Amino acid sequence: QVQLVESGGGLVQAGGSLRLSCAASGRTFSSYAMGWFRQAPGKEREFVAVIDWSGGVTYYADSVKGRFTISRDNAKNTVYLQMNSLKPEDTAVYYCAAATTIGVVTTIRRYDYWGQGTQVTVSS
Repeated sequence: QVQLVESGGGLVQAGGSLRLSCAASGRTFSSYAMGWFRQAPGKEREFVAVIDWSGGVTYYADSVKGRFTISRDNAKNTVYLQMNSLKPEDTAVYYCAAATTIGVVTTIRRYDYWGQGTQVTVSS
């Protein structure tokens, strides 16, 4: 069982930066692939980024590639999402999730555990 708690969301102007954190409980954090997803009002939840258990493999949605960076610190049981050059269309609730898989996955149904989400609002 893994519990995930996101933090770091807030209000930022377009072009600004935020860093989200997701703290995980449990001793098996390093065995999970960790992903970030987001859901804007009236839209479906969508994939943003994922990192494998070792931190050596990452994958991004085209919409955030080159602007967002996912990383993890297994010693701290934490995964991060550094978001730069933010745009109003990045406004959403951001969720972290854990998947018991080798490699990386992008589909929601492959993730076993979810955090409660943190709001990111980008003003124009």
